[in-house]
Amino acid sequence: MQKIPLMTARAGMMLARDVFSNESAIGIPICGKKTELTDALIARLEKLKVQTIYVEGSPVREDGELNLENILHDLDSRFAKVRQDPLTAKLHDIYADYLQRSMGESGERKTE
Repeated sequence: MQKIPLMTARAGMMLARDVFSNESAIGIPICGKKTELTDALIARLEKLKVQTIYVEGSPVREDGELNLENILHDLDSRFAKVRQDPLTAKLHDIYADYLQRSMGESGERKTE
């Protein structure tokens, strides 16, 4: 799930949370989670002055955001001194596997 500015939203993205009129949970609901965005819906949200939305996955890359390869390299570096311990090595492998499954081959985060 990623919180993005509405101006970066694109048709085909899926809402991960309900959208409310004043962007708080006590406002009037505009549309529900699991709603696929369309150009018309994005325009409607702009007219209603919605500034941010939560979408599934991480479809928008931010400046400085690391890709999967860089994250795995960082993980290897952090575990380099303790990889000889079998339990620590297993923890590294579990976390690396989780990152690969959650971010996929393309390096984009997936929701579970």
